[in-house]
Amino acid sequence: MNGTFPDISISTERLVLRPLEEADVPAYTEMLNDEQVVAWTSVPHPYTEEHARRWIAEGAPAERTEGRGIVLAVTEFLTQRLVGTLRLHHTDWRLRSAEVAYVIAPWARGEGYATEAVLAAAQWLFRDQKFERMELRTAADNAASQQVAQKIGCISEGVLRGAFIARAKDDTGVWSDVRTDLIVWSLLPEDFEGAGEYADWD
Repeated sequence: MNGTFPDISISTERLVLRPLEEADVPAYTEMLNDEQVVAWTSVPHPYTEEHARRWIAEGAPAERTEGRGIVLAVTEFLTQRLVGTLRLHHTDWRLRSAEVAYVIAPWARGEGYATEAVLAAAQWLFRDQKFERMELRTAADNAASQQVAQKIGCISEGVLRGAFIARAKDDTGVWSDVRTDLIVWSLLPEDFEGAGEYADWD
């Protein structure tokens, strides 16, 4: 049982979640070279504009058209500035379940944008797409992502031991792989009741 998500934009009070565009390449490249992003994701490092172009033109659209999920740019409503990216992936159409992952740019942290974007995606996923489960996985030492999971009402389900490779930079500036645990969080429609009206979509 396969499906595809619609090609959509989601608007909140401060944000617009929309498909990535060619014009996003410079800001997207800069964002994915940030040290926090390098540490907690598996994106290539250094991340080049060619990486960004290929992902925006081919990889991200294929996630949706091939039924794996959807990739959205997170932009400020007023300035249209790119402040992050949000991805629904590992989509199981029979279970009506998807995992959410996101990156917030260093120039936009501390504004609550991650919480707002993930809540909007969850609202759309549950109410519009009739999904029954959203999952979020956070590295054991990634306190910021754990705070987002808690703020949106996720339930911690347990720890996957040694299930993730993070990266750490030594005193000489060299990055190396570090195996770490993953905390699994979930959000179900009943957890989401009363979380507030966050989004409109079209």
